[in-house]
Amino acid sequence: MYKFPKDSKLNKPEFLFGVATASYQIEGATRVDERCPSIWDTFCAKPGAVYKQHNGDVACNHYNLYQQDVDLISSLGVDAYRLSIAWPRIIKTDGSVNQKGLDFYDRLISALEEKNITIMATLYHWDLPQYLEDKGGWLNRETSVKFAEYTDVVSSYFGDRISFYVTLNEPWCSAYHGYRYGIHAPGIADEKSGFLACHNLLLAHGMAMPILRKNASNSKHGIVLNFTPNYPVDDSSIEAAQFADDEHSHWFLKPLIDGKYPESVYNHFLDVMPVIESTDMQIISEKIDFLGVNFYSRSMVSNGRQGKVSDTILQKLDRAEIRMQESNDVLDDDTKAEKLQKLMNQKSIHYKSVDLEEVERTHIGWEVHPEALLKLLTDLNQTYHLPPIYITENGAAVDDHLVDGKIDDEQRYRYYQNHLSMVDQAIKLGVDIRGYFAWSLMDNFEWAEGYKMRFGIVYVDYETQVRTLKRSAIKFQEFLNARKQGLL
Repeated sequence: MYKFPKDSKLNKPEFLFGVATASYQIEGATRVDERCPSIWDTFCAKPGAVYKQHNGDVACNHYNLYQQDVDLISSLGVDAYRLSIAWPRIIKTDGSVNQKGLDFYDRLISALEEKNITIMATLYHWDLPQYLEDKGGWLNRETSVKFAEYTDVVSSYFGDRISFYVTLNEPWCSAYHGYRYGIHAPGIADEKSGFLACHNLLLAHGMAMPILRKNASNSKHGIVLNFTPNYPVDDSSIEAAQFADDEHSHWFLKPLIDGKYPESVYNHFLDVMPVIESTDMQIISEKIDFLGVNFYSRSMVSNGRQGKVSDTILQKLDRAEIRMQESNDVLDDDTKAEKLQKLMNQKSIHYKSVDLEEVERTHIGWEVHPEALLKLLTDLNQTYHLPPIYITENGAAVDDHLVDGKIDDEQRYRYYQNHLSMVDQAIKLGVDIRGYFAWSLMDNFEWAEGYKMRFGIVYVDYETQVRTLKRSAIKFQEFLNARKQGLL
């Protein structure tokens, strides 16, 4: 079983252990009970968009097998389950509420309640209704308003039965992968669209927070961000790594906590920045009760150009300088001359990802470097005045095979042991971490990777839908059972 020092908070029952999934990745049943199409249904139908044109039509058939899956979750001995609610199941194309969708989640939540499993529910895990995408999706500010309305429907219906409400899962992926790089649904590759989607997603989060507090006053409300910290390959790349962190991590966290975007990125991409209305940042920075941290790996970067983001950056900067000279100040604490100088300085900040040789990697190609999780958590704790943290996703894709009825996912077991040890150390260094959710409960549809990658601690035979505990799951089971019995 997993083992930690005797004094570790992970050994105590107040530290929440859970498993996590997402609606489109496991539910299937995409055409039943008046569910409307999502952007992922559309994206999966595009040739070449998803591995072997896989889709979520059946996935793990959780929609029909939810009771079996709840029994499975309970058998692991975990305290909590992080699920996501599918927006396309709740709000119909005409804007009316789909009671059949609410009924499904009512059945699921009731089953979890019977097992005394704490519920964390994500309201948006990337499956935007297609009818909203047809009106601009996250490029349309009205989508933020629609999200707030959808939040009102769900939270007024379930109230405090859901202990933790997550507004958004990884807006970085929704915005950058979906609208900036085009590798996730809806498949738009445009820098200006990417940053506009970022802003509207964060705005949606902020609009939803007061609604959640009103409808579920005893629950906790927050957001989940993903972090892939950037490390310089050498001393000459330190500034490049910092800029990469500003662009990919602080761009999402700083407005939530401090009510403003990082200057370095704002000035660097000035000509593709969205219109920010006067009250937007106040809305976005509405106080959160917790921060969900998703972590899988780190990124190594060096100075240099990278893809379509940086290949055209010099031309963009030239245009931005002209706009800056002609514009009014955008930042209260800088003069125009200082801002122009900072903008000029950004011309030297180009970075590219570097793959290290002879390092351990998971099946999806991500480096295994648990120390990066410890550094991330302590760095964030020193940089921001943070609310309590929950590790809401952490896990590894392994090339799993069922052999004689067993799956020995030794690499995943080591991955969990080592990363949980980093969580233990972070807590001892003063980071307020209250819980940990393994990604994921079971193998599922892994977005653009289709069913090629297996992240589950439970093996799923997609032909028979039979679930089998992997070694990593059995080790969780042993640890959590020993914890409940007071044997640690």
